[in-house]
Amino acid sequence: MSTCPDFDQLLVFPHLQVQNANAISSPLTHGFPSMTAFLGLMWALQRKAHTAGLDVQFKAVGVVCHQHRELATEDGFVNSFHLTRNPVNKDGGSAAIVEEGRIHLGLSLLLAARSPRWQQTPDARQADLQVLSHLLAGMRIAGGSVIPPAQPGRRRYQPWALDLSGTPEDRQTLFAKARMRLLPGFTLVGRDDLLAQRLQEQADGGKPSDPLDAWLSLARINWHWEADEDGKGRWVNDRTGLGWVVPIPVGYGALGQLHAPGSAANARDAEVPFRFVESLYSVGQWISPHRLHAAESLLWYADSQPGAGLYRCRNDHVQSLDEDERDTPFEFDTAIN
Repeated sequence: MSTCPDFDQLLVFPHLQVQNANAISSPLTHGFPSMTAFLGLMWALQRKAHTAGLDVQFKAVGVVCHQHRELATEDGFVNSFHLTRNPVNKDGGSAAIVEEGRIHLGLSLLLAARSPRWQQTPDARQADLQVLSHLLAGMRIAGGSVIPPAQPGRRRYQPWALDLSGTPEDRQTLFAKARMRLLPGFTLVGRDDLLAQRLQEQADGGKPSDPLDAWLSLARINWHWEADEDGKGRWVNDRTGLGWVVPIPVGYGALGQLHAPGSAANARDAEVPFRFVESLYSVGQWISPHRLHAAESLLWYADSQPGAGLYRCRNDHVQSLDEDERDTPFEFDTAIN
């Protein structure tokens, strides 16, 4: 069973302002950027940190969204992205417009990390945090630009870290206090269990179990008539009690075999194997951080299974039957491709 990698430090870069991030998260979804984009940011930041001489390894990433504004025009049932005008062609004609979705974000970035140096020299952690914050300010977050805060000296914008090297009880107590500093905002957690539940509901109702139909049904409000014993009834929807549930991309599935490095023309990196893939989809839920009991609940990590053709990100949050969050990981491999 795949679970969140071990870590002993939780790094928080609060209230980052990002302009023009990518709002088209997959071929079928739009809005908040895909968590795969933040995993890519985590790996890029780690490479820069090693180049800068920092002894730190990032294991997982989490995001708390404080504000968002998608650059789109609402016109009834149809929304249109705000698009830029491309330069004219050589002959003076209009060039083709490639649709680009953009979104402005206010978010806090969380990184699960391990650093032997910080265990030996705790005072070095704050200095390294400032270096990481400086590196992050010069990077792209989901394709968007990081805007410096208007008052950079305020405590609100200073990076901070949480030492989670103690016992599970100590980790839970520390996180319970620290999570309040992430408010107001919402964090995206994985709800693969809802997809499994909807598939079971289809089977119990005599319908063919179709992952795509189950995924689409969770992406909309489905009304149905519920009759009472006295002959009367009412219209009810199946999203009551579900919370803020959204369809999300969770990675990529292989379309073919793995090709040798350099064998595919125009590949981004000619020194690593190449594979054609398509998006994998699942279900997520936006939850306020104060409802989470462990840091692992809001962290996403990579789970690569080349033999099975799966390259996806996972999250260990689980919603129990009594609507109370637990820390137990949940494994569900029937992601939609």
